[in-house]
Amino acid sequence: MTYLIDNLQYANWSEKIFRQMRTGGVDAVHVTIAYHESFREMVLQLEAWNRRFEAFPDLIMRATTAADIDAAKASGRTAIFFGFQNPSPIEDDIGLIEIVHQLGVRFMQLTYNNQSLLATGCYEDDDTGLTRFGKQAVAEMNRVGLVIDMSHSGDRSTLEAIDASARPIAITHANPSWWHPARRNFGDDVLRALVARGGMLGFSVYPHHLKDGSACTLDGFCAMVAEAAGRYGAQHLGIGTDLCQDQPDSIVEWMRVGRWSKAMDYGEGSADAPGFPPMPDWFQDNRDFGNLRDGLRATGLSEAEVDGIMGDNWYRFYAENFGPVDT
Repeated sequence: MTYLIDNLQYANWSEKIFRQMRTGGVDAVHVTIAYHESFREMVLQLEAWNRRFEAFPDLIMRATTAADIDAAKASGRTAIFFGFQNPSPIEDDIGLIEIVHQLGVRFMQLTYNNQSLLATGCYEDDDTGLTRFGKQAVAEMNRVGLVIDMSHSGDRSTLEAIDASARPIAITHANPSWWHPARRNFGDDVLRALVARGGMLGFSVYPHHLKDGSACTLDGFCAMVAEAAGRYGAQHLGIGTDLCQDQPDSIVEWMRVGRWSKAMDYGEGSADAPGFPPMPDWFQDNRDFGNLRDGLRATGLSEAEVDGIMGDNWYRFYAENFGPVDT
């Protein structure tokens, strides 16, 4: 059995998008439920998702294990997994790591661009690595089965997280900086360290992460993926589109600014383009995964390698890393 899994989306969720997931044959999606939210605010997001599961039981289902993807696939639905892009919901309480895992969360970034209580974000001038709390949080995340995500972290923090973690970690949505030198993309040294410990990289199609931005071609993107497969092994690669479909530009301000700044932090964007950039024409929404599959096939990757990148590798990673360490 093969799978189609997108390991990062933050869309403006609606019946339209859920139906597009089904049209596109998407078996599972990891959705962001927190950027800068407190624990209580994060719980409100869980409540909103419960209402969506109730409203669209024929389209989506809550998921916490790899086996849930099989159940979703068998019933013609898309499995929804929860993740944080910031550790803000655990506040300063290590006990909340187990609580959020019990609530169904399966990924947590240690940082979102800025310094956090756990590690340093990729937009800080000085990356001091994991904090004391961060090292203990990594150990606790390992214990309960909450995956460490370093997608918005600095290089030193990412390398230290790889070394500190007893289990593989993930960079769920980024690209290699040798292809496009965005601050959010990662260098060869970091990616080699990631895969050497069994970690996963999810390729992003968010234009700020792409060579030539919104004008990035499918051939160019897929050639990069094929090159990465040669460098790191196709079994360590997947997709994390970072699709922010139908979101108003005001959401970009929340993502980049949260409550920490009074001024607009343009982050990955430029001062003259603070909103969401247009998506590349070959990937507008969940119905376009077929374009990506066809593009990967055209590079000469084997069918098994393409299947792995499109979802089978994430399925394996979920199965091995979403439970307590003793299972």
